[in-house]
Amino acid sequence: MASITKHTKGWRAQVARRGVRKSMVFPSKQEAKDWAAREEYQIINSGKIAAAMSLSSLFDRYAREVSPQKRGHRWEEIRLQRMAREIGHLRLGDMEARDVAAWRDARLRDVAPGSVRREMGLLSSVLRQAREEWGLMRDNPMKGVRKPAEPAPRDRLPSDHEIERMARVAGDDLSTLTARTFHAFRFACETAMRAGEIVGLTWDHLDLDTRVAHLAKTKNGYPRDVPMSKAAVALLRALPKRDPVFGLSSQQLDVLFRKIKDKAQVEGLTFHDSRAHALTKLSRKVDVLTLAKISGHRDLRILSNTYYRETAGDIAKRLDT
Repeated sequence: MASITKHTKGWRAQVARRGVRKSMVFPSKQEAKDWAAREEYQIINSGKIAAAMSLSSLFDRYAREVSPQKRGHRWEEIRLQRMAREIGHLRLGDMEARDVAAWRDARLRDVAPGSVRREMGLLSSVLRQAREEWGLMRDNPMKGVRKPAEPAPRDRLPSDHEIERMARVAGDDLSTLTARTFHAFRFACETAMRAGEIVGLTWDHLDLDTRVAHLAKTKNGYPRDVPMSKAAVALLRALPKRDPVFGLSSQQLDVLFRKIKDKAQVEGLTFHDSRAHALTKLSRKVDVLTLAKISGHRDLRILSNTYYRETAGDIAKRLDT
C-alpha cells in the first residue's frame, strides 16, 4: 500500500510492494498519489510489462538515465544506438543466450575481438541494470555466453624515424590544426596524458613555473596533477594563445592524426600509443608508485601489463649501467 505523507518540500509518496521500495517528493498531494498509483501498477504487473518491452526501449532508457552519469557516456550512447539497430527488435521476455551469441558472432565478423568484449560488457551492464535496479528481468540471458578471447597487450611504440616523418607531414606552423595535432602528440609523449585530457586543457589549469598541469576531470573520475618536463613546457610555450590550449576538438584530433599517419606512411600506430611511449620513458626515471601517480592508474597491473612496453633488449642494456 502506498503512503502519502507531508514533507518540508511538499508531499512524499512511498511505495513498498513485492520487495521493491520507492520514494519521491512532489509539490502537491495529488501528484504524489498519481505517481504512487503508477508505480504500484508497474511493480504488480512488471512481469507483463517487461516481457513486452523491446531491447531498443531498454537501451534508450539506459542511455537517458544511466549513461550520462559516466565519463564515457558519448561512447556508450553511440554503441547503444548501433546495438538497437542490430538486436533492438528482441523483446525482454523472449531474449535467450543464443540471441546474444548470434549477435556476438556477427560482430566478430566486422570488428576486432577487443571491441566485441567491450560491447558485451556494455550489454551486460544494461541487462544487470534492468534486473537489479529496475526489476524488469528475472533471468540473465548472457549467462554462459562466452566472451571472445582477450587480445594480447599492444607493444607498439613510435620510432624516432616515424616521429620525424610525421613531423615533416604536419609542418611547424602552429596556426594550423594539422600542426597543432602533431604538437599534441608530442606533448602526450612527454606527459602520458590522454587525448581527451589534452584537448580539454585550459591555461587556468596550467602552472608553467612549477611545471604542473591540473586535470579536474579524468577517465577514472579522479582529478590529478601531472608533472611536466621542461620539453613539455617548451611545447606549451610555443603554442599560439588559445583556450582550450591546443584549440582542437577530440574529433579533429582523431581525424587529423589519422591523416598525418597515412601521409607519413606510418602503420599500426594510434594516438593513445603516446601514453605508453611516455610511461615507458618515465619508468627509467621514477619508481612504479610515482609512475602510477603521474598516469592516474589505481591498478598497477594495468599500468605494467598495458602501458609499460620496454623491450627485453632495452632492459638488458640497462642491466650493466
